[in-house]
Amino acid sequence: MTSIVEQPWLLLIVSGIVLLAVIVFRGMFPERHKWWLWLFPVIIAAAAFAIDYFVRTDAEQIKEVIYKAVKAAEKETPEAIEPLISEDYQDSLGTSKQGFLRRCRAWFEEPIIEKIVCRIVSLDVNTPQASAVFTVRVVFDPRGPVYEYTKRMFFKIRADFHKQGDIWQFTRIEFLEPADWRNMQTSFREEID
Repeated sequence: MTSIVEQPWLLLIVSGIVLLAVIVFRGMFPERHKWWLWLFPVIIAAAAFAIDYFVRTDAEQIKEVIYKAVKAAEKETPEAIEPLISEDYQDSLGTSKQGFLRRCRAWFEEPIIEKIVCRIVSLDVNTPQASAVFTVRVVFDPRGPVYEYTKRMFFKIRADFHKQGDIWQFTRIEFLEPADWRNMQTSFREEID
């Protein structure tokens, strides 16, 4: 079910219904019509946008963390990724936060990424834990070493999160697709270690 805190559409629909009610009321009882009745639909519509803008739900915060991580990867800045990773980060390769950041620094030594397009497929929030599945389309930089093998690649990623105070951070990142990416990760990890 859509929450009025996450999307303004429900309150905008209510605002439209109230506007229709005011129009009908004005047509049926023109002598009882007051000018301030027009304020009700306007106030409801304004409240819809105000709530959507000022109230940040856990789901919106997690989406923001994902998009920040994607932008940091696109700009190839591991320093921007670091605050998004939890101290207790652990993935299936046994990598800790520091190992993950070392891997990021090694990936970003040369230009590798030109553009990343992200789409969130699913998001499951049970505060203070959450998990998300999202896809990214990576367009590789023509100056980088990967470009000669492939110009673009699609990834399906599962990420787990934990809320530390008011901040959501990644606790696990796993590549679900393509399947051969795991082999590339393992060999790349061996090169770094």
